[in-house]
Amino acid sequence: MQNPFGNNGNNDDQNNNQIPIPPNFAVVKNQDGNMRIGKVGFSWTTLLFGLLPAIFRSDWYNFFCMVGVELIVGMGFSMAIGQPFTTAYPMIAYVLQIGWAGFYNLFYFRHLFNKGFQPADKRSKDLLISSHYLKED
Repeated sequence: MQNPFGNNGNNDDQNNNQIPIPPNFAVVKNQDGNMRIGKVGFSWTTLLFGLLPAIFRSDWYNFFCMVGVELIVGMGFSMAIGQPFTTAYPMIAYVLQIGWAGFYNLFYFRHLFNKGFQPADKRSKDLLISSHYLKED
């Protein structure tokens, strides 16, 4: 299969018959052989769909952390402006959604590293280190 992403002309011979991966995606795996592929950088899906990408990835840890932060910030904002929560929360939710979009992929990979996942190949490791998702050995 020809690589549609054009990252260094990789094809099946160089990619060990795996699917081609875009240059800004990293592959991590754990000792049991479970693999996760994720984008490094800004999460457009989180910007557009809020907390749904965390649910679709079964990333319950980050999902509940984000819900907790949103509720606490929403309640604080509600008290600060003197409006009911149902009025104040939608005002602050869009601002928080932009913040989540900027950091969600970082949170996702860091949580995977805490669960024992490691970069699956040198390209993924170099990408994660250069993006400061992973510390150099």
